[in-house]
Formats: sequence, structure tokens, C-alpha cells
Amino acid sequence: MRSSSSPSNCCLFLQTAVPIHTRVLISRFKLAYTLLRRPDGTFDRDLAEHLDSQAYPNACSEEGVSSFDLVIDPSIGLAVRIYRPAVAANNAQGAAAVTLRILDFFTGAPSPDLFPVIIFFHGGSFVHSSFSTGIYDQLCRRFVRLSSGVVVSVNYRRAPEHPYPCAYDDGWAALKWVMSQPCLRSGEDERPRVFLSGDSSGGNIAHHVAVRAANEGIEISGNILLNAMFGGNERTESERRLDGRYFVTLQDRDWYWKAYLPKGADRDHPCCNPFGPNGRRLLGLPFTKSLIIVSGLDLTCDRQLAYAEGLREDGHDVKLVYRERATIGFYLLPNTDHYHEVMEEIADFLQSNL
Repeated sequence: MRSSSSPSNCCLFLQTAVPIHTRVLISRFKLAYTLLRRPDGTFDRDLAEHLDSQAYPNACSEEGVSSFDLVIDPSIGLAVRIYRPAVAANNAQGAAAVTLRILDFFTGAPSPDLFPVIIFFHGGSFVHSSFSTGIYDQLCRRFVRLSSGVVVSVNYRRAPEHPYPCAYDDGWAALKWVMSQPCLRSGEDERPRVFLSGDSSGGNIAHHVAVRAANEGIEISGNILLNAMFGGNERTESERRLDGRYFVTLQDRDWYWKAYLPKGADRDHPCCNPFGPNGRRLLGLPFTKSLIIVSGLDLTCDRQLAYAEGLREDGHDVKLVYRERATIGFYLLPNTDHYHEVMEEIADFLQSNL
């Protein structure tokens, strides 16, 4: 039997289930998001950039990880932030030390030692955040530390200024760029061990890029989806039950889908509802293995569970990690057992699929 959904019980459970730092973090985001969305479907991008708490790249060692930004498609300004384990710069000082670290990366030959390359797509419902948003910068650094690999975080174009299919096209461009870099290859066969990952809209992008890769014969080592954002016209049980209870409302989600979807499309569009009435099943397609992380207190958890089941029905390898009492964003701060256990799952998935 489900517990009472009265406002007082909901608030009490929120206080006990969600650590204070997580509540403050997500509540700050929700307040900012509400201020930035306009009823006419437009978005205050200038204010959004001002409010975003950003982290800057650092080619020198920062807790064992170095990072730098690179424009990979000047025609649209598509940039990535590259993270890797920090390396010594010999005796160079100042700017020379930074330059040598970057040059060393790009001039490196394929490594005989296997390492993962994680292409990461940040969340924000296709509209908010960027590769420099502080929480995603920290998450990418954690991925490097737990995997000893390279993370390529994609600064994809955002809606509503750049609706469907811009984010998918940018994800595809990033994948092709990674596949072309000798320094990102490893092992005796000298090929890149590429994983696609993202949270919220980033998880959605990872799925669609992986489908395109399977169609075009590009091998992906695995997908890692964190609370991936899917939708549909018909409301699910979890959407009705959790609407507005843990930070997110259906009205919020509907606004974001309208911002990203093609004009005139509804939420049964394949980008929103990939296995819905207008979607395409993946039976017979060489789709990659998936690690799917689902929070039980995310109002779209039913959709994520259905997505995992859809992949299984089509014969694909799925590891589902369902955290019943976790909310959205629990993987952004190391303050719960959920966080530490999921990071172990991610590390194991990466290692076992190299």
C-alpha cells in the first residue's frame, strides 16, 4: 500500500528522503528554471547564463583530473570539454606547461592499455545548463577518477532557440569527432572504446545517438543513462502520482517538450516516446548494452522502466538499477548510499565492457 500523499506527509518524506544539500541544490535550479521560462514559449537565455554556476577548464591537475575546451565544429560553434587523468608537464612552467599538456594529448599514439572514452551529454531538459555548469563539470571529473578514462562533455545547442534535431545532430558530430582521434584509441586493435552517457535530456540524446550509430555500423561499447528524459501523450501512473511532489511538475515537462519538439508535434513524437505509437522498435538492430539508472521518486520513472523493458523485449542487454527512494539528481552529490552504489555500478559497467 502506498503511503498517504497529503501535503504534510509529502513534505515530511521529502525532508527525510532527500539530504539537505540535494534539496537546496535542486530547489535552486527549480526556482531559476521557473524564472527563465516564459508563457509564450520563449526563454531568457541572457539571464540563464548569468544565473548558471559555472566551472572553468583547468589543463593543470585538479584533484587528479585535467580539462580543456575545444571547438570541434566552428560552423555552429560546437565545443566539447575534454577531461582526462592529469599528467606531468616535465619542467615546463606557466602557459608552456598548460600548452604541453594539451599538445601531448592530441599528438599521442593509441594506447596499448584499454581505457574508456565517455561522451557525456548534460541534463537540463534540452534547454538549461551547459558543459561548464558546475554540477556537470564535477560529475565528469568523477567519471574520470572512477574509470581512469577520458570524458568528452558536449556543449550541444539548446532549445527553444535550437529545437529538434539540433541536440541529436551535435551529439552525432561529437561521436564522429571522437571516432576520428588516434589519441582516443586503445588496445591491441587500436579502436576507441566509446560509451555514451547523460542525465535527463542528456540520457535521451545518448539513446538517439546510439540508435544512429547502430544504423550506421559504428560500435558503441555501452550506454549509461541517468534518469533519462522520455515522455508521451498518455500520462503514466508515476506521472499522476508524483506530479509536483519532488521538484518537477508535468506542466514543467510539457513546456520543455514543446520547446524542443518540431512545431506541431505532440509528445508521441519518436524523440520523446521512442517505443510509442510513432516510434521504431530496435529488434534486429545491433544496439549497444545499456546501464539504466532510475530514481523511484522521479515522476517519469515509469517511462524509464518501460524504456528498459522495451530494449529487453527487442533482445538487447540491459542492466537496470532502480533506486526506489531516490529523487532526480541524487548522482550529483556524494551524500547518499544511492550515489556511492550507483558510482560503483557505473565503474563496473565501464570496466566489464571495454
